[in-house]
Formats: sequence, structure tokens, C-alpha cells
Amino acid sequence: MSSAASRPTAGPFDRGHTDDLMTFLTASPSPYHAVQSAAERLEKAGFHRVEETASWDGTSGGKYVIRGGAIIAWYVPAGAAAHTPYRIVGAHTDSPNLRVKPQPDLGSRGWRQVAVEIYGGTLLNTWLDRDLGLAGRLTLRDGSHHLVNVDRPLLRVPQLAIHLDRQVNDGLKLDRQRHMQPVWGIGDVHEGDLIAFVAAEAGVDAEDVTGWDLMVHAVEAPAYLGRDRELLAGPRMDNLVSVHASVAALASLAGRDDLPYIPVLAAFDHEENGSEADTGAHGPLLGNVLERSVYARGGSYEDRARAFAGTVCLSSDTGHAVHPNYAERHDPTHQPRVNGGPILKVNVNQRYATDGSGRAVFAAACEKAGVPWQSFVSNNDMPCGTTIGPITAARHGIKTVDIGVAILSMHSARELCGAEDPYLLANALVAFLEG
Repeated sequence: MSSAASRPTAGPFDRGHTDDLMTFLTASPSPYHAVQSAAERLEKAGFHRVEETASWDGTSGGKYVIRGGAIIAWYVPAGAAAHTPYRIVGAHTDSPNLRVKPQPDLGSRGWRQVAVEIYGGTLLNTWLDRDLGLAGRLTLRDGSHHLVNVDRPLLRVPQLAIHLDRQVNDGLKLDRQRHMQPVWGIGDVHEGDLIAFVAAEAGVDAEDVTGWDLMVHAVEAPAYLGRDRELLAGPRMDNLVSVHASVAALASLAGRDDLPYIPVLAAFDHEENGSEADTGAHGPLLGNVLERSVYARGGSYEDRARAFAGTVCLSSDTGHAVHPNYAERHDPTHQPRVNGGPILKVNVNQRYATDGSGRAVFAAACEKAGVPWQSFVSNNDMPCGTTIGPITAARHGIKTVDIGVAILSMHSARELCGAEDPYLLANALVAFLEG
């Protein structure tokens, strides 16, 4: 662990970054909203959107591509050679939750319900007895997309009363099909009711809606927690903490034509269910963008190979802070603390992509930024999760390092981190992207 002070000695971000993160979390109840929020911040910094279907030119400056719930953004310094390597921060926009099925109108015993499917490895019990909104995108007959966000109490997954389940405190077991369907009213069930309601919220004609990607979210706002407000509670920290920090770091470098690398943000969708999607890390999106940038600047395949060989990616995702009530579940010598700075994630079986040389890159960035950092390794008796890191390294042949912010309650509807860690991460990312 670094011995640096808990506040960065260099870098643009302080506690105001965490305040802005809370705004970002609230505005981003779905991957599509997260991408929109990221794009708005990049536009303010001078970036502009380019379409995948258009011809790209080799001009310098900030650019970004959006595909569904994924966004790739990059800044080309003036005069950058075609073989200039990239510095990439990778993250993901999706979080475990409940998602609306194709035939959503459901009901039983006079209750109107919404049929949902479990997305990712969510902690099911955290969705019980919680006020839930509904957000996502609608696809119209003409192929256009419209975002929608019903950010008020609309749905609820009611738990069975203890009087009807006397053994519940000895172990709650939830049936994913029968017990997780939320209620949203009473009365008769009519096919098309939910989509008609959502279409009206989005200001479009329900008859024009031919597809939807909708999901529930907790409507309780992010909040500082603790006597000294040293903790932050909120939804979707896995992994919007990293997305927000990456956007802030990249935006801060706009106009920097002295950079030796091309800084890149790659925020993917569908990490929580394996990244096997055209918007996921296992898809071709990142490689296509990097290659097209090389070729747009007049480069050859040789330039592409040189650029990739010199590229490094930080895969930034949340990790596990030591839990005070379950300390035995953690490795005894690797127990990251909240507000201790970002963590370096290591797994020799390549669930994380970090190796010794990657550690040196991350350590140098943290030292430059004056940011403390910690190491995370799983207890040998506990299965280790994974990230986009190994996928990125293997698919693109890019050196990749797994890092992140330590949190509690990972995959809960509401997670917990240290209030200082988001801006410590952002400062470390700036130093890394600068080279």
C-alpha cells in the first residue's frame, strides 16, 4: 500500500467530484441514461459525436461514439502520429437489476404486476419493500430511440409478512420467478397497459412503440452517510463510480496537445452478464474505434500494430472493501479499507488481468497524483469475480491492469463506498491518461 496522504497532492478533483457523482448516479438509472449523461459532460468539454456509419477524418480533438448503452471517447492531440499508443480506461455502464419482459402485463388476486427478468448477479433481497421507478429506452416503428425515466415510486416487490413465514429470519429463500414480480396497482390486467403508460411518460404514441429495454431502479437519492459524512450510499456504484471518474478524467485533458498518448474512455454495456454483446467488452466496438482512428490519421496496419503494442488499459471496476461483520471472508493480508484510495486487483488465474508490470504502471500513476492505493486479492476459499480486464487483454492484445474503488454491498440495489475514494480514483486516472 502507498504511504501517500489520503488527499491528492496533484490533480484537478476534490470533494466536489463526489457531489457531482451523486448527480450523475441520479441521472443515470439505466445504461442508456449513463451514456447520455457521459456524452453531455464530454460535449461541455469540447468533444463531439461521430457516427459509426460516417466516414472519419484524421482531425485532432475530442470525439466519441455511442452504441446503445456503450460509449467510446478519445482525445487526439494535435500532431499525433498514426502509431501513437493509447491510454485506455475501461468501465461498464450496466448494473444488476430487474428488467421488464416482452409481455410485461401480469396480475394475480386483484393485484396488477409487472413481469420482470433477473439481470446479472443481483442481491435479490435488496429489491424487497423498496420504492422503485422504471427507466430505459423505447424503440419506435421508425427505428428511433426515446429515453424514459419514471423517477418516482411506481413499483414495489412486497415481502411476505413474518406472521406468514415464521422461519424467515433463519434464512430467506426467494424464488426468482414467483417472488420477484413487482406490484404497481390493483384491478384487472389489460395487455398493453404498462407500455401505454411508459409511452405517455416519454411523450410518444404507444402504437408507435415496437420495442423496449426497461428496468427498475430504486428512487431513493444518493446520500452522504455517517457522523462525519465520510461514507456515500447510492445505487449503481458498480460501476458508475468508474464511468463518472473516467469521463471527468478524460474531459479534463481536452485541449492538451502535449500528451504522449491518446487518452480513451471505453464504457461498455452487459458486463454483468458476461460481456457477450455488440456493446460489450467481448464485442468488436473498442477495436473498431481504435483501428479506425489509426487509419483516419493516414496510418497503415503496421501503425495499428505499433499503436496497440504500446497501449495500456486500466480496467476500472468496483472491488470488495473488508466487511466488518464478515472479515473471515477476506484474505487475511489483503483487506482494503474505504477512503484508502483505489485498489489494485490481482488474481493469478486471470480473473483479473494485472501482472507485475501492470502494477508498476498503476503505482506510478498514483505516485504522480499523490493518491494512496491498496491491493486486493480474494481469499483462496472464495470464488473470484471477473471484469472486462481479461477480455480486453485477450481480445485486443493490450496490456491491461484491473483496478477500482472498494465498496460494501456490491450488487445490492444500494451500495456503499468511502466519500473520498471517487475523487482519489479520478485523480489517479488523470495521471495515468497523461502518461
